[in-house]
Amino acid sequence: MTRRRRRLVLLICCMSLLIVSLDNTIVNVALPSLGHDLRAPISGLQWTVDAYTLTLASLLMLAGSTADRIGRRRTFQTGLVVFTAGSLLCSLAPSLGWLVAARIVQAVGGSMLNPVAMSIITNTFTDRRERAQAIGVWGGVTGISMALGPVVGGLLTDTVNWRAIFWINVPIGLLALFLTWRFVPESKAPSARRLDPAGQVLVIVLLGTLTYAIIEGPAAGPGVSAACFVVAAAALAALVVWELRRPEPLIDMRFFRSAPFSGAAVMAVSGFAGLGAFLFLNTLYLQSHRGLSALAAGLCTLPVAAITTIVGPLSGRLVGTRGPRVPSVVAGVCLAVAGALLSQVTLTTPLPLLLGIYVIFGVGFGMLNPPITNTAVSGMPLAQAGVAAAVASTSRQVGQSLGVAIAGSMASSAAAYRVNALYGLIVLAVALLTTGRWARATAERTAARLTEGPQVTLSQG
Repeated sequence: MTRRRRRLVLLICCMSLLIVSLDNTIVNVALPSLGHDLRAPISGLQWTVDAYTLTLASLLMLAGSTADRIGRRRTFQTGLVVFTAGSLLCSLAPSLGWLVAARIVQAVGGSMLNPVAMSIITNTFTDRRERAQAIGVWGGVTGISMALGPVVGGLLTDTVNWRAIFWINVPIGLLALFLTWRFVPESKAPSARRLDPAGQVLVIVLLGTLTYAIIEGPAAGPGVSAACFVVAAAALAALVVWELRRPEPLIDMRFFRSAPFSGAAVMAVSGFAGLGAFLFLNTLYLQSHRGLSALAAGLCTLPVAAITTIVGPLSGRLVGTRGPRVPSVVAGVCLAVAGALLSQVTLTTPLPLLLGIYVIFGVGFGMLNPPITNTAVSGMPLAQAGVAAAVASTSRQVGQSLGVAIAGSMASSAAAYRVNALYGLIVLAVALLTTGRWARATAERTAARLTEGPQVTLSQG
């Protein structure tokens, strides 16, 4: 492929990342308007966000395996069609139930885009230096989407209505679909991993029942809530047992013998739970309580996006020069401080002070992402690094879903932000525990086991 065509492939992949990432942030700022129009309770707004992130979390691993098996371009094109159709259905939804269903359709398509796009980039840019530059551009698009989402969403909500936030995906999706057909070559893995339908079902049951118990538990009663928690626990136990018996599991449980890998998963869940809660609570506080317009509320989140975009590369350099401990510790401290300060915010808190707290949160979140990915693949064999990174990405989506669910079920935003401070403390504690000499030794032992051959079944001891 010529250099020009490789860059075009990168542009196409970045277009898919843009619309999927935008959807994680653009919807939040429209929640008050959407809730008023569809007469949705708080739990309905939670499902509007979580139906998307939960479906993404459940299907990311399956989408990657499917693309390796049937073709990355074919899977990518299918994802674009489904995501674009889902976006159109969201804009036409006559009720909350239809909107949540359309959000699930959106996420099914979205699950086929980002992990598959990364595989396309990896196979397109075979030179190590070019590949690093391409991945750098890819990461920059995430920051751009985080900055654009609330502002674009606020502008469209104020000038048109909340349905317009989904229209923006349609022309971008159709253009990306045409360009993919025209310029992206097909590729497959030499030996694709076998599908694991039972493991996939158990993941869906685990995440679905756990989230339902948190969101609907207060209204459904303690009996329903307890039953959902029991089902979730049973699904988790069955998933662990089943995956340990599989020669090619959906999630290789041996990874979790590595303390750095397990730590990265816990930090991803905790950090992104904080992000999900922050985005959800922030838009309700600024619009419903302080009376700001959707656009003004979106502009207030710009400090978070700007500082995250600036701090992210600095964190990456720190990881490269001094390891993941320093940025992870800074992330934990900043997230904990921001959560504690936000729990004290009132309706009369001066806006400059509020924005200053947002900057602290942005520093913490910006510092968190690079060490999560680095720590997840730390010491892993090269052949397993992609799967390990995919588990870390799934952990991010799970965390964001749980953050929204827990925040919306709290009695007050102050209590929810105190939980956010707890997320930061968890990140801090796990960072200190899983980045030392002992943790590195567990990663080395795990890597040695992973290179020995197929996973040992439970019956073999």
